[in-house]
Amino acid sequence: MKLEEALPFIDNIIGKKFNMVFDAELIQNLRTNKGNVGQLLERSIGLENSSKRLDFENGELKTNKAHPNGKPKETMYIIQILSIIDDILIKKPFKETLLYQKIRNLVYVPVCKDGSEDCWFFLPYVHVNLDQDAYVKLYRQLEKDYYSIVEQLNNHIKTSRDGFIHTSNGKYIQIRSKDSKPYHPIYSNIYRKYVSNKNHAFYFKKEFMLYLQSLSPDYPL
Repeated sequence: MKLEEALPFIDNIIGKKFNMVFDAELIQNLRTNKGNVGQLLERSIGLENSSKRLDFENGELKTNKAHPNGKPKETMYIIQILSIIDDILIKKPFKETLLYQKIRNLVYVPVCKDGSEDCWFFLPYVHVNLDQDAYVKLYRQLEKDYYSIVEQLNNHIKTSRDGFIHTSNGKYIQIRSKDSKPYHPIYSNIYRKYVSNKNHAFYFKKEFMLYLQSLSPDYPL
């Protein structure tokens, strides 16, 4: 399914309480797995859970917790780096990275989780395609962030006491730890050693979501 084919469905449920959109059984599942909202939306659109790198044939769907006015409450996960650490450390060109594949064409859908699950609702989405001229400025900033983070990670490995990578920030994206026990150490073939004792991931910072909303006629609410 193409990402653009899902937009009419998402349009139709914006602002509606979950109990007006989803079956009670699906909402019940959210009570035991509150992080399942993205999967719930994907299934409702018609996407199957799979190991494919992208949600759609040509893009990605991202949901993230927000205030009722749409302002983000937290950062937004993009992708873990365990399997791509050396691609990052060798400064693989931004457009050739898995990171770029994941963020090139995306729909960001804020979700307000105030109150009970029945009362949760999605807020107006923002669709961004970095290949379009309208997003050249954003593309350049994300590219700049990526190369800055590459330099920070290499510097951490070379100069920090533990020789590990640490939280590294750009303006709109960051890398920080994301793992749970048992931890998944990151080994670099380039440095021929472990460069972290736990997995890390790319995240969008809140500033990214706020910038997207500043481009949208649907915001401020």
